[in-house]
Amino acid sequence: MKFISKKVVLVAVLVSVAGAVVLLGSMKSAHAGPEAAAEPRLDAKTKECVDCHLERRVAVDWIRQWSVSAHGAKGVGCPACHTARAEDVDAWEHEGFTLTHVPSPRDCAKCHKREAAEFEASHHAKAAQFIGSLDNFLGEVVEGGPAANLGCKQCHGSQVKLDAAGVPVAGTWPNTGIGRVNPDGSWGTCTACHTKHMFRKIQAREPATCGRCHMGPDHPQLEIFEESKHGINFAAYRQEMALEADEWIVGETYTAAPTCATCHVSATPTMNVTHDVGARIAWTLRPIVSKKLENWEAKRGQMRAVCLECHGKTWVDNYFLMYDDAVELYNDKFGAPSKAVMDELKAAGAITATPFDDKIEWTFFELWHHEGRRARMGASMMGPDFTQWHGFYEVANHFYNRFVPEAEALRPGITAEVLGMPEHGWRRGLSAEEIEEMLKYYEKRYGD
Repeated sequence: MKFISKKVVLVAVLVSVAGAVVLLGSMKSAHAGPEAAAEPRLDAKTKECVDCHLERRVAVDWIRQWSVSAHGAKGVGCPACHTARAEDVDAWEHEGFTLTHVPSPRDCAKCHKREAAEFEASHHAKAAQFIGSLDNFLGEVVEGGPAANLGCKQCHGSQVKLDAAGVPVAGTWPNTGIGRVNPDGSWGTCTACHTKHMFRKIQAREPATCGRCHMGPDHPQLEIFEESKHGINFAAYRQEMALEADEWIVGETYTAAPTCATCHVSATPTMNVTHDVGARIAWTLRPIVSKKLENWEAKRGQMRAVCLECHGKTWVDNYFLMYDDAVELYNDKFGAPSKAVMDELKAAGAITATPFDDKIEWTFFELWHHEGRRARMGASMMGPDFTQWHGFYEVANHFYNRFVPEAEALRPGITAEVLGMPEHGWRRGLSAEEIEEMLKYYEKRYGD
């Protein structure tokens, strides 16, 4: 990154509006997207902001980013996003201006009404509602508040609180969590996917942007994508993906591979782009037992339409059948039975009402929250290793060798009904014929 010299800073303070335009135009780089014009357009108030920030060397890179943005090209300056009224709850008096520290989707909606409405209806906008959940108890109480401030809340969002002067307070800010609760009462932040101050579309199309939150042991969507043929093709043919294109339509603008955005939000020849990330998702894979969402048939139909841009009808329909079977296998064999055991243990007083103070609660949490999710998410995104070894193998291993013994130690006989299910019948042993068949297979396969 090239920084502006003191000489340039001094010039910036002294030049006229036209001079400031020339200065910012010189800051244009090879990274400018196609949405940006040759030079940014400054109104008088924006020029005041630019001059002051350059002179004091505060957030100078914001100016460079804005100067190469579509906002800069169209003359959408600092006041358009940061101006507040004196009576606003987030009003902040700053250098003679009444501003807000925290522009929100409500501010973006002044120009991007449809996008803001779609986002507001999405699960992303509600991500901060995890506060008070089991996950949040783990972060805030078991681990500790400072860990949650820079961990959980940086993805889910926090409730941003202001001091008497309208300045955000530490512990709630900085935060660009997708479901952030803003001082003006709105939910979410557009800058989670469209980082300020360039706001370029290319970033929202980049899988790594989604991977900022959708990765790791409990929701490894980025790693699953990278393992899948989708991710392999994206890595191999990235230069053919037209990521900078203003209009980005699978099957027309690009054909080499999909990204997360392709399947979940971006345009197709038959569908418009949407900012509701759940519009094409039929199952929820987050909870202990997965369930199909409201209007799931319509949502599945939209996702199927995306798939058909690249795959044949038989391929698509069969894959969805196999995916549904995998989710239902997890639900019926492991998810619902283990939950029933935990409910019975609590009802019998074998474990306390306090989360995570009994060992089996940790085992159960990882069983569904980590391993069970990995199995289901791997199945949903064509990630065979996550479906198998990081998923169902871990689920089975810990269900049979940790969860069941721990439950039995707390209340003998509590798992008898569960283990009597046909799905667990293999534990009663193999017949002599089945054992002989298996031995013959390995002799033939490995010659030993």
